[in-house]
Amino acid sequence: MNKPRIMLLLATLIVGISLFSKSNSPQGSCFSLNAADFQKTINGKQVGLYFLKNGQLEVVITNYGGRIVSLCAPSKNGEMADVVVGFKSIDDYLIAKGIYHGAIIGRVAGRIAGGKFDLNGSTYSLPLNSPPNHLHGGVNGFHNEVWDVSAVTDTSIVLNYLSLDAEMGYPGNLNVKATYTLNSKNELSMELAATTDKSRPINLTNHAFFNLTGEGSGTILNHELTISSQYICPVSADKIPNGKLMSVKNTPFNFRKPKPIGKDLILEKADEQLKFAGGYDHHFVLSKKKSNVLKLAATAFDPQSGRKMEVFTDEPCIHFFTANFFNGSDIGKMGKPINYRESFALETQRFPFLSDQKSFPSIILKPGEQYKAKTIYRFSVVK
Repeated sequence: MNKPRIMLLLATLIVGISLFSKSNSPQGSCFSLNAADFQKTINGKQVGLYFLKNGQLEVVITNYGGRIVSLCAPSKNGEMADVVVGFKSIDDYLIAKGIYHGAIIGRVAGRIAGGKFDLNGSTYSLPLNSPPNHLHGGVNGFHNEVWDVSAVTDTSIVLNYLSLDAEMGYPGNLNVKATYTLNSKNELSMELAATTDKSRPINLTNHAFFNLTGEGSGTILNHELTISSQYICPVSADKIPNGKLMSVKNTPFNFRKPKPIGKDLILEKADEQLKFAGGYDHHFVLSKKKSNVLKLAATAFDPQSGRKMEVFTDEPCIHFFTANFFNGSDIGKMGKPINYRESFALETQRFPFLSDQKSFPSIILKPGEQYKAKTIYRFSVVK
């Protein structure tokens, strides 16, 4: 065999291998993503893109922030659409004004008043990245870190991150593990685990924004939502929870029966809680009979596409947020602006962390203990 023919065969083989590599988007999917657009070194660590598929659902994860970049699901007519808001490249994530899309949030989800807390006789000061408060673990929260990929298959990925002692002002070395898995029931599960060598607060979640009609398809105010909750954690004017519980009865926060997300938002100028938060941006305390048992926390349904998403968790709360501050300045992966109230977040997590640490159940993790949390997003269609 002559040399030109050998070279041609080698080139053909290389191209064939690349088509089946995890670094390339699956053929025939609804993704408009190119893995090469996510290949970048940040702080000495390599960012990549990973494609998971179970036959009906298709999910894309990046180890930059442990983010869900895309989740494609069928409609009642069998049409695939990407129901998670995100960006088409790592560079777009780095310059985005909306910085939490799809990311794992930590070290502590939510706001910490004044960026200070006392623990075991010491006062800890945290960066004020949402003045005058600390938000979502700081400017270098887990959303801005490159996680290590320790295992990956066609249906799962395992990510790890070591948060060093004093990082963003928090005490202790914190080892965090995140596992995303697709199963045959059209469920995406997320399991979070952590250990520490010093006592410290921890409250992890995922901050994916959903639109069940599809990213860039318009408002989510007609989506029907159910939340298994009798109480919310009300906030003060500074958006810090006030340490109390408020019944949802006879309020815009009653989602115990399905109702359109936008039905009661017309009350936001009159309702104090909607006014303080700029819409829905609250902890809902989940109704449960047993702790550490998976329970149905929320159900979102899009009448237009027939897509339904059920959220199961063993966490005590779910934070519901209606994208109240997006203004179209970011362009999503579908080439359309990310607009006001065109997506929503359902963030499963622990109770808010308050400076007095007495109002709600503690979120302090101690040496020798293990933090564990599991959430399942189940997708189906209603015809």
